[in-house]
Amino acid sequence: MSERLSPSGIPVPAVVRPADVSTDYARDLGDPGQFPFTRGVQPTMYRGRLWTMRQYAGFGTAKATNERFKLLLDAGQTGLSVAFDLPTQMGIDSSSSRATGEVGRVGVAIDTVDDLHLLFDGIPLDKVSTSMTINATASTLLAMYIVVAEERGISREKLSGTVQNDILKEYIARGTYIYPPAPSLALTAEMFRFCAAEVPQWNPISISGYHIREAGATAVQEVAFTFADALAYVQQAVDAGLPVDLFAPRLSFFFAAHNDLFEEVAKFRAARRLWARLMRERFGANDQSCRLRFHTQTGGVTLQAQQPLNNVVRVTVQALAATLGGTQSLHTNGYDEALALPTAEAATLALRTQQIVGYESGIANTVDPLAGSWYVEQLTDAIEARAMELLGKVDELGGAAEAIRAGFFQEEIARSAYEYQLRVESGDTVVVGVNKFGDGQDPPIIPAPDFSALERDQVARLAAVKAERDPNAVTAALQHLVAVAPQYLASHSGPRAELMPLIIDAVRARASVGEIADALEGVWGRYRPE
Repeated sequence: MSERLSPSGIPVPAVVRPADVSTDYARDLGDPGQFPFTRGVQPTMYRGRLWTMRQYAGFGTAKATNERFKLLLDAGQTGLSVAFDLPTQMGIDSSSSRATGEVGRVGVAIDTVDDLHLLFDGIPLDKVSTSMTINATASTLLAMYIVVAEERGISREKLSGTVQNDILKEYIARGTYIYPPAPSLALTAEMFRFCAAEVPQWNPISISGYHIREAGATAVQEVAFTFADALAYVQQAVDAGLPVDLFAPRLSFFFAAHNDLFEEVAKFRAARRLWARLMRERFGANDQSCRLRFHTQTGGVTLQAQQPLNNVVRVTVQALAATLGGTQSLHTNGYDEALALPTAEAATLALRTQQIVGYESGIANTVDPLAGSWYVEQLTDAIEARAMELLGKVDELGGAAEAIRAGFFQEEIARSAYEYQLRVESGDTVVVGVNKFGDGQDPPIIPAPDFSALERDQVARLAAVKAERDPNAVTAALQHLVAVAPQYLASHSGPRAELMPLIIDAVRARASVGEIADALEGVWGRYRPE
C-alpha cells in the first residue's frame, strides 16, 4: 500500500494502534480548562455556552454594511465582524487618487468617526462584541470605536471586541502595512498598555494564522509562523515594561479551518498545547495567560468558482473541524465568495450552517469528543513537534522580525503553495468540480454594486465632514501626534509618552484615517521590502 500524507506532509498510517502513541494524559492532555489546555480552554466548553457565531461582513458604504449587520443579528448572529476596504486598511482617504477604484470594494469604507457612527447605527455597543479586521490603522479604528461609544454615553469599560492589529503577518502574507516594523511594534505595545488600563474587555490583538494559511502555508506552518509573530509581540510588550500577566490574558488568535477534518482538529489541539508551553517556559506566564483563545474562519482559498454550491459542503466540513477543535468563535464563508462579495442569501445560509452544527449535530454535548483517538493524538503530537522545529529555525534567525527581513517565512510559504498547486494540477490532490467531476459549465455571474457611484458618495461624505469640523482643532491634534511619534522609533531609549490618547483626540476632532496615518508616516517613514 502506497504511503499517504496529510496536506502538511505528515505520514498517515492506514491503522494507528495504542503502541504508536506516546501521549501521557496528565502531561500532554489534562482535563478541559486545565494546563496545557489541549482539550479546551474552558472546563465545560460548549455545554456551558456555544461558540460566538461571528459572521464577517463589510462592503461599500457604512449604511449598506449596517443593513447587513442588522440582517445577520436578526438571523441569530451573536457577534459582529467588520471587513474594511483597502484604502481604510492602508491609511488612505477615499478622496485620495491612490484610492481610486478601490473604495468599498473588499470591505466598508471608513474615513472619519462619523462613518463609524453610521456603521453601528442602532446597534448597542455595550451589548454586542465587535471584531475589526484592521492592522496598520488598528489604533485609529479602535480610537473611532471608543469615540462613537463616548458620544453615545457608553463608557470604555463596557466595550468588548477585538482589533486584529497583527502587523507582522502583513509583512509576511498580506501587504497592507504602512510603517516600518520598529514603530509598528512599539505602537502594538502601546495598544496592549492602553487596553489593559482603559478597555479591559477588549482584545488588543488577534494574531492571525488565517492570512498566512490563505497565502499557501500548511497547517504546521500556520501554527509555527503565527506563534513566531505572537512571541515577538509578547517580547516587545515585556521589553516595554508591561508584566506579561497584565496583557497576555487578552491576547487572541485567528486561524483558518480547511478541508482535512482530522489534521485541522489536531492542529487546533496542538496549537493550544504548544502556546501554553511556550508562554510558561519563556515568560513564566500564569494559567490565564497560557490559554490560547482563538477565532476561526473557514478557508476562503478553498472555495471554488466552479460548481459553487459544493462550497456549502466544504464550509460545513470546515465548521465541524473548527468546533471539534474547540474554537471560541467562528465565521463560515458564503458559498458564492469565490465569485463576488457574498449575497444576503449566501451569508444567511452560512450562518444557518453554524446553527445546525451547534444545535443539531450533537458535537456540543461533550468536550473534545475526538480526544483519545489514537490517530488524532498521534497527529496532534506530530503537528506540535513539527511546528516547534520551525519555531526553532525562526529563533536561530533572531526572531520574527529578522526572519521576515531574511525572507524565511515568505520563501517557506511560497514553496508550500507551489507544491500544493503541482499536486492539484497532477490530480494527486482532488478538488471536486475543478480537476475531477467537472460539468463543463461556466461559473455563474453575480451582479456587482455600482462602485463608481459608491465612491462618489463616500468622497462627498468626507468632504462634508471636513467642511463642518474645526480645522484648528484638527491641526492641533495632529501636531500633538507628530510631537510624540519620534519616541516610538527604534532609536528612542527610555519610557515613551502615551500615544493612544492623542489618537483619540485627533479622531474626536474629526481627523480622517488618512490624515492620522500621514502624520505618523511623516515621522516614522514607510516600509519598503528589502
